[in-house]
Amino acid sequence: MAVRQFGEHWWSKRLITVLESFGYGPRLARGRGYARSGAVQELEIRPGEVYASVQGSRRRPYSVTIEIDVLRAEQWDRVVKQLAGRVDLLSALLAGQMPEHIEDAFHDTGLTLFPTRREFVADCTCPDMANPCKHIAATCYVLADRLDEDPFALLAWRGRRKTELMRKIESLRDAQAWAQPDTSPEPEDAALADCVDRFWESPQPLPDLPKPQPDERPGAILDRYGPLGIGVSGEGERDAPDLTDLLRPAYAALARR
Repeated sequence: MAVRQFGEHWWSKRLITVLESFGYGPRLARGRGYARSGAVQELEIRPGEVYASVQGSRRRPYSVTIEIDVLRAEQWDRVVKQLAGRVDLLSALLAGQMPEHIEDAFHDTGLTLFPTRREFVADCTCPDMANPCKHIAATCYVLADRLDEDPFALLAWRGRRKTELMRKIESLRDAQAWAQPDTSPEPEDAALADCVDRFWESPQPLPDLPKPQPDERPGAILDRYGPLGIGVSGEGERDAPDLTDLLRPAYAALARR
């Protein structure tokens, strides 16, 4: 039977490596068996704190807390600027992935993503005086498993959830886009005095007028519409001719030109 391993992705492996670098290697090893046996009954990641309930030798489970510093708002703003300026990091975040070099965005601002020994504070309600005890160690391994499932929980542990982080990044990029000046030259309108001779010219050639059919007599279009119902009369006339009848001589004259 294969022995269960903890830490599948780079970020969860990195967490275990960081914790072992604190000199906790031998103590952490004590908790692997507890973690594999399912002793960690619940685990919750909160800003600045991981809480776990671990079943030990006693009937009542022990409470484990692991605390790290929460980054302040202005510190997160510095990190966001770094993330928004790195296409490789931003594209991975938009795809829902944890960028492999995301630590660079923290280091470039004098911060760290993973906990440091100075800030790492773990506590357990068990009577064991060793710290970390096997219950804390088991919690660390299950935490690595949880980060495998949701890498953005690591950012939430630092105080910034994924939705809020992405909203800040998108807002910053929108602001930067609006702030960029438009360097494209604007077209200049010609002065009216320079184009008055061609002001009424069409930019495109006009289509040819339809040629009359061979058997179509002048004023045939008036027959298509029929009487317009508009009479034109002089003073004293009662039965005024329709406008179409008055237009027929004009159409005939134009056809002769």
